[in-house]
Amino acid sequence: MPRFFVKAADLSPEDGLAVLRGADAVHVTRALRMKPGEKLTLCDGDGVEYESVIRSVGEEVSLSLISSKRSETEPPYEVTVYQALAKGDRFDTVLMKATELGACRIVPVMTARCTVKPDPKDVSKKRERWQRIALEAAGQCGRGRVPEVALPIRFSEAVTEAAKADLPLFCYEGGEGTETVPLPVLFEGTDFPRTVSVMIGPEGGFEPDEAREAVLRGMKAAGLGKRILRTETAAPFVLSALSCRYEL
Repeated sequence: MPRFFVKAADLSPEDGLAVLRGADAVHVTRALRMKPGEKLTLCDGDGVEYESVIRSVGEEVSLSLISSKRSETEPPYEVTVYQALAKGDRFDTVLMKATELGACRIVPVMTARCTVKPDPKDVSKKRERWQRIALEAAGQCGRGRVPEVALPIRFSEAVTEAAKADLPLFCYEGGEGTETVPLPVLFEGTDFPRTVSVMIGPEGGFEPDEAREAVLRGMKAAGLGKRILRTETAAPFVLSALSCRYEL
């Protein structure tokens, strides 16, 4: 059954009605060639799915809601990815893969070795673009929730936030006085976490002082194996490990 995310303003569970507009309406009428009486699934972007039936088609598609349920495609924990800003399309790749692998929130982080410095004049537009990437990825993989993409924050602020999670993972190659613990060992030593944070460094990695600060704030220095992963590979690696440990 086709799936679409619908804006809160276009969804009225109380009245049992919904509307698809713009590109989604065009996709329903021209690409899928759907007609009144046919069914599709609407998602509110916050984990609730609605089975619906088309009432009318045109520039807008009017629908009646038949039933609702919680999405079955969301992980049983909430994971936030704190990803250092990266050049080129690497951050876009992290957005797509983190969305596919169950992240509920993605926070761009400015670290000491970041080569990308966001222009305050353009950051709102960039965030809108990043949010569209997350929306498209969520639709493609059948999620019931669209991850929030936050505005960029500085490292110290990110560490303060991330350390509050039940399982706060600071992904680091080790050395310079900071010992790491392999992911499987951290998983075994942790009760089922309701919240997880995953912090990933930029192309040049974290500064030793940043690693020490993260550990002092309460984060767990997590080792990701014998090979050094690219910044766009690390988050999908950790999210896949979380899924394997707690979902499958």
